[in-house]
Amino acid sequence: MKNKKRILKIIISILIIIALIIIIYIFYKNTNKNLKTGNNLSNKTSQEIEEYILNISSYEAEIELEVETNKNKTKYKIKQSYTSPNIVKQVVHEPDNISGLETTFDGEKLTINNTKLNLSTVYQNYQYITSNFLWLNSFIEEYKTNGGKIYEENQMIIMEVSSKNSNPYNSLKKLFINKETGKITKMIVQDKNQKKLVYILYNEIKINSLKKEDILAFKFNKFFVAQY
Repeated sequence: MKNKKRILKIIISILIIIALIIIIYIFYKNTNKNLKTGNNLSNKTSQEIEEYILNISSYEAEIELEVETNKNKTKYKIKQSYTSPNIVKQVVHEPDNISGLETTFDGEKLTINNTKLNLSTVYQNYQYITSNFLWLNSFIEEYKTNGGKIYEENQMIIMEVSSKNSNPYNSLKKLFINKETGKITKMIVQDKNQKKLVYILYNEIKINSLKKEDILAFKFNKFFVAQY
């Protein structure tokens, strides 16, 4: 009887050890997989990074925007969401006087919501301005159309494109990507004298993780809706 109990204890101990080994193996495998996925842009060549950027189909970003004029500098904190072909949403967090201002374009209608005033305005058949240089997707389209160039400088990969429009204040755009991580860090817009006019810092950016429904998932029933 004692031998049977001893054998049973041994069997249970062996099963527990096997279970622990399996759990540790699965945990290690998943952790290793996540590490590889999270750093899949590490140590890539400039050409591989360029191809990745040019094939972005959606993104969500928390940005700090600084606009410089002859008189002053204005700073904003903004959340941007985009999914192809041209579904966009932008929410202003700062400054306080326009905090909560939300702009959404669904491919046909431009909707401007003001959460403080509980007001929504809808513009039907609106022609979206694709040259909006605040958006990463606009930079990508211009890079493809005008033929940009890519080079490395100070551990950064820089994608640069010259604008072919007649606006002297929107002459040159540069997108900076961290060479080690492959993450987009900032974008600057310069005038014809290469003076920095717009500075965009990407505090956080998630790429190719959004769907159209994620951007357009808001309701109008809280707002008074005016249509044009």
